[in-house]
Amino acid sequence: MDSFADFIAAASSFVWGPFLLIPLLLGTGLYLTVRLKGLQFRKLGPALRLGLLQRKESSAGEGDGEGDISHYQALTTALAATVGVGNIAGVATAIGIGGPGALFWMWVTGLLGMASKYSEAFLGSKFRVVDEKGEQRGGPQEYLKRGIRGPLGTILAVAFAVFAALAAFGIGNMTQTNTIAQSLDDTFGVPPLATGIVIVLFVGVVLLGGIKRIGAVTASFVPMMIVFYIVAGLLVLGANVTAIPDAFALVFTDAFTGTAATGGFVGSTVALALQYGVARGLFSNESGLGSAAIVAAAAKTHHPVRQGLVSMTQTFIDTIIVVSFTGLVIITSGAWTTGEEGAAMTSTAMSSGPLAQFGGAVVAIAVVFFALSTVIGWAYYGERCATSLFGIKVSLPYRAIFTLVCLVGAVWELDLVWGVADVLNGLMALPNLVGLLLLSGLIARETKAYLAKDPDLTDPPAALEDFAPAR
Repeated sequence: MDSFADFIAAASSFVWGPFLLIPLLLGTGLYLTVRLKGLQFRKLGPALRLGLLQRKESSAGEGDGEGDISHYQALTTALAATVGVGNIAGVATAIGIGGPGALFWMWVTGLLGMASKYSEAFLGSKFRVVDEKGEQRGGPQEYLKRGIRGPLGTILAVAFAVFAALAAFGIGNMTQTNTIAQSLDDTFGVPPLATGIVIVLFVGVVLLGGIKRIGAVTASFVPMMIVFYIVAGLLVLGANVTAIPDAFALVFTDAFTGTAATGGFVGSTVALALQYGVARGLFSNESGLGSAAIVAAAAKTHHPVRQGLVSMTQTFIDTIIVVSFTGLVIITSGAWTTGEEGAAMTSTAMSSGPLAQFGGAVVAIAVVFFALSTVIGWAYYGERCATSLFGIKVSLPYRAIFTLVCLVGAVWELDLVWGVADVLNGLMALPNLVGLLLLSGLIARETKAYLAKDPDLTDPPAALEDFAPAR
């Protein structure tokens, strides 16, 4: 067992090290940003309006296009899967090891990742298929196979589906439920078994309703949890407002100079800031991972470009907003110099200022919200990948097993599972990133053609009837 643990640790270090995923992720994001001419910066405003304010393809009662859920519900389901413990413990881990400069590299990962997120959601919508139940199925497991002809596309598609279906039990299930159970036990004394039973009941009820119930739950659940967390962060930042300029200065200078030892912080190099900033950034926003394309494929839309732009805002909300609040709270409060790790560091930061007596409870509640929503989102991701491999017959068994595994995660020690989950998460990204690079010409051409016709995303569905690209 020790040998296996050592192997997993070595594999994780290689996959997430400076010679594989980090350059591939940043390079793919940069390449797509250039090919799409900075799409994430040019069209962020219209995309936010369409996704968060309009919420449907048409506000005039016209048809919203093929799909199972609105693109707002697809956005909130993707946010449910990504706004998780990475936004709380992951940010703290990155800063605790890489110093304040790690937050800069998380921002870079998010900004470049918006181009990757757009591209994978575009492809997910363009190459989606209808399964035996009449529901949409798409994502890398479909667009790699259908967009890249020949054996290569099939190999990449199968590899992604296998890694994602397995990774869902780790990164999207056991690690999340274990974090919930530990947090509630440490803060409120709730027995892990009791927490596990409640999680199983909640997740089971939601998953039995399929994507439509998942979409309905996340549409109401996700905005509430994000607003709750941001309000708490604003209270702490308000108390430490004079430290905000120095915090920004640390973030930008330490990203290129490293951070000297101070207090309980042992010091960090530029390489560590870069490595942990990028790794935790992807863990948080999942850009380039391909997962969000799975739910983007279920959205009602008249054109893949529109859904791609809506999905792109998920990375902006996750990293540029939620991650930034966590990072700035940690830095302005001085919690990053305490030597604490993970969620404990965030709890210390939240306990400064007006939340002195409640910081631990705020973080515990946020962990419950964030992690539980991640479980729901990843259940859908894993199931869609499993059905692409074995057919619709495995849908219900997969949901049942996934639900029961939540109890296992809540009551077991999972040090090894975290390592396996990291490796599988990274292996998911590899075939997807290769596919994004190979299909980048198609993405750029169709994006340019669509935006030449509808640059502000305001055309009514009727005007797009003859414009939808062939699949």
